[in-house]
Amino acid sequence: MNQTILQPGVYVANLTPMTPDLLPDIPLLISHLRHLINKGAQGIALLGTTGEANSFSLQERMDLITAVVENGIPADRLMVGTGCCALTDTIVLTKHAVRSGIKSILMLPPFYYKQVSDDGLFSYFQRVIEGVAADQLEIYLYHFPKITGLDFSIPLLEKLLQSYPGQIVGMKDSSGDLEHGKMIASHFPGFKLYAGTEKYLLDILRAGGSGCISATANVTVQKCAEVFRHWQQPEADQLQAEASAQRQIFEGLPFVSILKQYLAFTTGNQQWLHVRPPNALVPDDVARQVVERFTAVSES
Repeated sequence: MNQTILQPGVYVANLTPMTPDLLPDIPLLISHLRHLINKGAQGIALLGTTGEANSFSLQERMDLITAVVENGIPADRLMVGTGCCALTDTIVLTKHAVRSGIKSILMLPPFYYKQVSDDGLFSYFQRVIEGVAADQLEIYLYHFPKITGLDFSIPLLEKLLQSYPGQIVGMKDSSGDLEHGKMIASHFPGFKLYAGTEKYLLDILRAGGSGCISATANVTVQKCAEVFRHWQQPEADQLQAEASAQRQIFEGLPFVSILKQYLAFTTGNQQWLHVRPPNALVPDDVARQVVERFTAVSES
């Protein structure tokens, strides 16, 4: 498979800070993205699940993409989520990302209807690719069956890769199943497979994958980057254990809310405490316990 725009590494599925009116707080967002890159993120997965993408209108998402690029975040360090239930919305949003200079796209399947066939899913991606009609468009399939209720079967992946080898280039595997990720990485050499959690970062790299795209990397990015830099060194397993321990502190809690609350507690910036319904903050005492546990694990 050809070289992709995005380089292997740790990508952060970034949070979207908001104003009290629940509009994107662009200055804080840009500051956060720069901080993540400075701490070792290879890049940013913009407007994904953690970024509350599906709580924003199409126009809001387009405006946010424009603002991020205009504020100097390098387009070749960005992948942007454009998958919508409506085919036409996905095409419009993807075209806007490409015109803004972002050619790397993280794409959910159309997730409202369940029990759809492989032929139906293939037709969806076929029409998106042909509708966008852009040179250098690179799509990373977003495999998140817990949310979408849909699966990218091996026959479907084979057909997509055979039909569009230059456009279907990789996957974020948020199945939570390590063996599934390893199977995809081994079955499709050169396919850019990213784990959806840093817990599996080292295992996926050893299986031939490209890295991880993680929500909790909003907080754990520095340790994740250490794992990636040293994954072929003797200390890799210890670094992975430390990254997994940090991740574990957030498991079982709503990531969007608890990660924003963590940042509010640790930075003192209360702007992080805004989430769009139906997301809601966890109790303060729970958030404080998370901060205390994370500090203890990180200092041990």
